[in-house]
Amino acid sequence: MTTAIATAVWTAIWLMLPAYVTNASAAFFGGRTPIDLGAHLGRNRVLGDGKTYEGLSRGCTTGFLCGIFQHLYNGSFGSFPLCIVVLAALTLGAMFGDLAGSFVKRRLSLRRGTPLPVVDQLDFVGGAWLLLLLLAPDWFISNFSTEVMIVVILITPLLHLLTNFAGFKLGLKDVPW
Repeated sequence: MTTAIATAVWTAIWLMLPAYVTNASAAFFGGRTPIDLGAHLGRNRVLGDGKTYEGLSRGCTTGFLCGIFQHLYNGSFGSFPLCIVVLAALTLGAMFGDLAGSFVKRRLSLRRGTPLPVVDQLDFVGGAWLLLLLLAPDWFISNFSTEVMIVVILITPLLHLLTNFAGFKLGLKDVPW
């Protein structure tokens, strides 16, 4: 692997780590209280039982804390208060993207756990990037080069599948994808 590729891979993982941790932590911690409170839109639930307030809050908190530790290590996310905005965008955006993916799956009448390739793996990335573009566009543009974005898009599905398989083996997920 060339140095440029290795740098792009490392940068992609480092910058996305708060979003990755948020997404994984929400599933890991789970919860009881569905965000949609059992509401339906047409025949289907709005989001379903898999999206809970506890998962949302614990996922965002865990991802945000991960980002704080990263920032304390090397100042990755800009000066204060920009770093708070960037970390909030990465974590909340990841959760909003994941919720949007679930919303789409319910509209397609897909049950919880039914795979929807690309959406399942990249919805949280899209949410994080969209919120970053809205709240910290200069930081996003200066840190997410085309190469880094391509790496994120390529490695995230693999990381997503690996973490979901681990969650399945640990009994935290009903399906391994």
